[in-house]
This record gives sequence, structure tokens and C-alpha cells, in this order.
Amino acid sequence: MDESMAVTATRTPRWQAVGKRVVMLLLHQWLLIGMGVACVLAYFFPNVAKHGGIIKSEYSVMYGVIAIIFLVSGLSIPRQKLFMQLLNWRLHLIVQIISFLFIPALVLAVVHIILASDPGGRVDRAVLAGYIFTACIPTTIASNVVMTRAAGGDDAAALVEVLLANILGPFLTAAWTVTLIPKTAEFDVWRFGGGSLGSMYKDVFQQLGLSVLLPLFVGQLVRWTWPDQTNSVIQKTKLPKLASACMLLLIWTTFSSCFATGALQSLSVQSVIFVVFFNIGLYIALTGVCFFTSRPPKLLSSLGWSIATLSPMTPEETIAVCFCGPAKSTALGIPLLYAMWAPLDLYTKAKTSVPVLLYTTEQICVAHFFVQLFRRWHARISEKEDIEQGHHNEVEPQMSEIPVESHGILVGNGRETN
Repeated sequence: MDESMAVTATRTPRWQAVGKRVVMLLLHQWLLIGMGVACVLAYFFPNVAKHGGIIKSEYSVMYGVIAIIFLVSGLSIPRQKLFMQLLNWRLHLIVQIISFLFIPALVLAVVHIILASDPGGRVDRAVLAGYIFTACIPTTIASNVVMTRAAGGDDAAALVEVLLANILGPFLTAAWTVTLIPKTAEFDVWRFGGGSLGSMYKDVFQQLGLSVLLPLFVGQLVRWTWPDQTNSVIQKTKLPKLASACMLLLIWTTFSSCFATGALQSLSVQSVIFVVFFNIGLYIALTGVCFFTSRPPKLLSSLGWSIATLSPMTPEETIAVCFCGPAKSTALGIPLLYAMWAPLDLYTKAKTSVPVLLYTTEQICVAHFFVQLFRRWHARISEKEDIEQGHHNEVEPQMSEIPVESHGILVGNGRETN
């Protein structure tokens, strides 16, 4: 009797167990919940974090927060990995071709299909022009590195592709966008915007230098000078988690600018529905393209296409490609858009920026789920490789004991029979 009472007393009440599971679930999904909170705050208080708002997010977030992310990357990534990925030409080709050639071609095809099927203009033409522009801008600066690291990918590969894309982007995006804009009268305002890009180039490369290159260099310098102490601090303080938290401030700023202009609220219902669902479908499809480009099906090798470009990349590099390839950058996109089409009225520019703002925000939300998928896929691949390696190690000693005939001599048992 006393024993049964003791067991009952030590058993955790059901409501406490359920509450603990709920709390653990919320903690596990803290980034997704934080995104929702950031969007709600941006909707009700857009003037706080908008461009030029109370906290001056164009400096405090776009410089300060991004600098923190790349300082953490500089402290975390070994110098040898960075140099190795700088020479990874296949990685560069896959990411940059998908970003600057494949995505613009795909989006342009979709735009022409919409123009042919929607002569009444239910989907706003500013949105379509904005999509062509969005397709031509480079991959985003911060979220790629954070998501790649969280999924167990090669964050050095992601960082190198971010730097390369955002150096090429200012020169490629403007000319590529104007070239792809449909040659019809309704798009004339975007084909002949007439904005000056000189100040934009200055601002973009200033931001790239101060918020990306300088913190990365400082982090690498600290890691090179005090390697053991740096690793110890990173492990104890969980600095990569700080980089993930910084993503919430980027989302807050992006949505605040979107709601502050009123452009999103002024679009037709058809345009909003199209933008939201097209963004999700486009990002998922592009992630699939990146995955199968990085790890082509074995069928291609069986057909005799066993060239180096079709050999599968490592799981870590594949994850980096899948986060870098489909992503687009608000940090470069918005300044470039306003510089390219400076003579246009603010309302038209705001509507044109909606695809940039929503795609770059939705990509982070969808990427959050891909982090979980890629983390499990990476763990499964690693487990499979460990099992195969263990099997190989077991078989190899046994094979070494089997006599091998070589020119009349049996080798392996230490005796000659010739």
C-alpha cells in the first residue's frame, strides 16, 4: 500500500506533461513564431522599423544586424574552408547560373503566359514588372548563411556565393531587367525609367564592405589569432543562435517597409493571391531544381554521362546550393529598384517593390521548413555513410587474410608455394 502511494506521488500529473510538451514544441519552433510576431508588429507599427523610421533600420538593421551575422560567420568558419570554396568552380556555376539565368528565364515565361491569359489586367502590371526585376537580383546576403548553418550545410560555401553574387548583382541586374521587360506600351514606364545608378552603386558597395566584408575579416582575424579561445566561446555562448535571432529583425524591417508604403493594401485581391501563392510555389520548385542539379539522378550516369559536372556534390554543399540558388536579396533589391526608376512616382515604385518584399520574406518562412527537411536528410545520409564505412572496415581485414596468387606465388599468408 505504501509502495503504490509512493509511485502515485512521484508520477507527473497529465496536465504538466502536456504543458511541458507544448512548451518544448513552442521553443523548437521559436523562429517561426518569431516571424509571425514580427509580421504582426510590422502591420500595426510600420513606422518603427520602416526605411527611414524611428529606429533608422537602413542603418541599425541593414548595417548593424547584418554585420553581427557575418561577424559570427567569420568567428565560426575555418579559413581553409573559405579558401577551398573560393576555388570551387562548379559551385559558382550552379548557383550563379540558376540565380541570374534560369530564374529570369522561368519568370519571364510565366509573365508572358499571364499577359496572354489576362488581357483585362486583373494582375497589376507593376507586379509583373516587379517580378522580372526580382528574378534578376542576386541571392540574399544574410539568411542563406544562417539557414545553411542551421540545416547542417557548408556555411563557407554559402558565404562565398553570397559575396560573389552581390558583387556581380549591381552590374547585371539593371541591364538584365530592362532587357527582359516586355516590349509593350503598358510597360514603357519601366523600360524607360531613366534613373541614375551612380549613387546606388556607392551605397550598395558601401553596405557590402561595412556590413559583410569588414565583420567577416574581423571574425577571421580573431579566429586566426585565438583559435582555441574562439571555439570555446562559440560553444559556450551559442553564437550561431544569435545569428538566427537577427533574422527576425530583418523580417520585421522588410514587412514594415511594405506596410508603410500602403502598396500591398492597394493591390487587387487577385494580385495579392497571385503573389503570395506564386512565391511559395516558385521557391519550392527552385529548391527542387537546385537539389537535382547538385545531385543528378544516377540514371544520367548509367546513360554514360559520367562527367565531373554530373557527379553528386557533398550533402553539405548541396544544402548550401539549395538555400543560395532560389533566394533573392532585399538589401540590394530595394535600393536598386528605387535608383533604376527614380523618376517614377512613389506609389508606382511601391507597387513594383511588392514582389521583392513578399518573395524575400516568404522565402525565409518556407526555408525554415526546408531547414528541418535538409537536417533530417543530412543525418540520414551521414548515418548511411557511417554504416558503409563500418562494413568496409570489417571486410577489409578479412580480405587481407585471403591468399592472392601472383606469378606462382601465394601472398597473404606469409608463405611462398613456388
